Amino acid sequence: EVQLQASGGGLVQAGGSLRLSCAASGFTFDDYVIGWFRQAPGKEREGVSCIRNSDRQPYYADSVKGRFTISSDNAKLTTYPQMNSLKPEDTADYYCAALRGSTCTALAEIYDFWGQGTKVTVSS
Repeated sequence: EVQLQASGGGLVQAGGSLRLSCAASGFTFDDYVIGWFRQAPGKEREGVSCIRNSDRQPYYADSVKGRFTISSDNAKLTTYPQMNSLKPEDTADYYCAALRGSTCTALAEIYDFWGQGTKVTVSS
């Protein structure tokens, strides 16, 4: 059974940091990219970061570049977005998703598997 378990969300003040996690099981981790998306109330889902597990190549949306760092522990089948210098506009539900292949994309509709969301709230 394929599972993606996202965790690590919480309440943080602006300027603070959080590290999310996405633990995967049930598929060959190295054959997939892991994308992270977020959706704020009343807004469309936005791709924020992605990592290619085969070589751990990261990708970032402009909105988080320089503040977020994504890493992957292939032995633990877990992906970690480290989110620094958080802003109130980063407040959203964050989701991880897996896409078979080696191409990171922000096209959420083509991802194969999704985890449940973890809520991040950044207070001003």
